[in-house]
Amino acid sequence: MSRWTFYTAPGTCALATHIALREADADFDLVKLDFSAGQQQSAEYLRVNPKGRVPALATPQGVLTETPALLAFVAQSFPDAKLAPLDDPFAFARLQELASYLASTAHVAHAHKRRGARWADDPAAHEAMRAKVPETMTACAAYLETQIAGPWAAGDRYSYVDGYLYTIGSWLEGDGVDMTRFPKLTAYLERVGNRPAVQRAVAEAQA
Repeated sequence: MSRWTFYTAPGTCALATHIALREADADFDLVKLDFSAGQQQSAEYLRVNPKGRVPALATPQGVLTETPALLAFVAQSFPDAKLAPLDDPFAFARLQELASYLASTAHVAHAHKRRGARWADDPAAHEAMRAKVPETMTACAAYLETQIAGPWAAGDRYSYVDGYLYTIGSWLEGDGVDMTRFPKLTAYLERVGNRPAVQRAVAEAQA
């Protein structure tokens, strides 16, 4: 397999794919963008990903973006890593269901804290969005608390969605969520965080 190039940035949802790549023991080059310097909007990066966001994964077949798609791609590309129940369409869809919720609901709720300009131009509207984040993210945490089916999100088998839930979960306390209300989720996030591949990805993303 030809080498891949993975584009990420600290503190972003790209960590989820980074974790999956490390869990799969994939061979890839790591490129970290400095969002504070606007590198995600540079002409060079926009040729890779015209959306100007991360993650992006450059492969010999082309560039892939969007976390749920990348997670499924990594799982399917490295079946021996057993990051997804590839032989069970319903169980695989369940993983995609949770990944889609994280992308479309939890991540969007989090983004209202700092990315209000995506939805409104009025500074007062931005402040209103920020003020709402603790409530909306607490609602997300409450839902996620109910979705831990065992040691891992899908039950007894670790999967790619665990790294994604860990990534989103790492934002909750900073978003004003009282994690003492969610002991099951808190213990789960600690378990995921103790995995060597997760620790390696986190260290690489922050270095």
